[in-house]
Amino acid sequence: MSVAARGLAAMLGCCLIWGLSPLYYKLLSHVPATEVLAHRTLWSAAFLVVVLAFQGRPGAVRTALAPGRRGLLLTLAAAMTISVNWLLFIWSIQVGVALQASFGYYIFPLLAVALGVAAFGERLSRAAAVAVALAVAAVGVLTVGLGAPPVVALALAASFAAYGALKRLSPVGAVVSVTAEVLLLAPLAGVWLFAVVGWPAAPGTALLLIASGPLTATPLMLFSYAARRLAMTTVGLMQYLNPTLQMLCATLAFGEPFGPWQAAGFGLIWIALALYSADGLRRQRSARRRATAAAASGARVT
Repeated sequence: MSVAARGLAAMLGCCLIWGLSPLYYKLLSHVPATEVLAHRTLWSAAFLVVVLAFQGRPGAVRTALAPGRRGLLLTLAAAMTISVNWLLFIWSIQVGVALQASFGYYIFPLLAVALGVAAFGERLSRAAAVAVALAVAAVGVLTVGLGAPPVVALALAASFAAYGALKRLSPVGAVVSVTAEVLLLAPLAGVWLFAVVGWPAAPGTALLLIASGPLTATPLMLFSYAARRLAMTTVGLMQYLNPTLQMLCATLAFGEPFGPWQAAGFGLIWIALALYSADGLRRQRSARRRATAAAASGARVT
């Protein structure tokens, strides 16, 4: 299997796990979302520490947790942000608004674009600007149809976009930084579980909660593997498989309503994402042509 094929397989596995994760969290609807979050944090930390030890990198986390460095503050901020995102996602599945969660992950890339313009001074292409405007329109349509703003979707998108911005500033890699984040929160999770709520009595529930560690860490490792072997445009396009599968879980597995207003809102966001993705592909091809032309020009001069 070629390097690119292995990257595609890893990215597909990552998106499948993320996209089908609502089915797992639905099995834990009888467990409070805060308790599920605590277990997810604790067992993710344990699993990732074992993975880093197996890779021969047990000391890699020290860079992100070194006191007196900016990395520690970034890691703490990222840990708090991703915890909010995880809690909202788990809660949305439990209370029956998984469709809003999928919408949030659909609009996340476009919100990240807007955040890049506002926070990092990035330039917005015409196609990207139209895509962002369509995303705003989609939110407006759902607001009218639902009779209230899609708060869960907006909060999930905003927290994940903020997390992405913090990760961009982090000096360490994805798996190491996530390990550092959950290690910072693990003591709080442990106190909450063992001193406040106690261990679940049902063995089946306990096993499901322990499984949240590998379920959280495995797609992160697959994503990190794929991102080093695939073009970022390919990674970005495949990421849309995640909210698509979440939407199918919400409508087909959980029976959440998908009426005309939802269809209109999702339709607008799909058009926006198609425009944004096409613009990204065009820019990638243009950059490749310029690089090829520059290399050919240099060869002639030589």
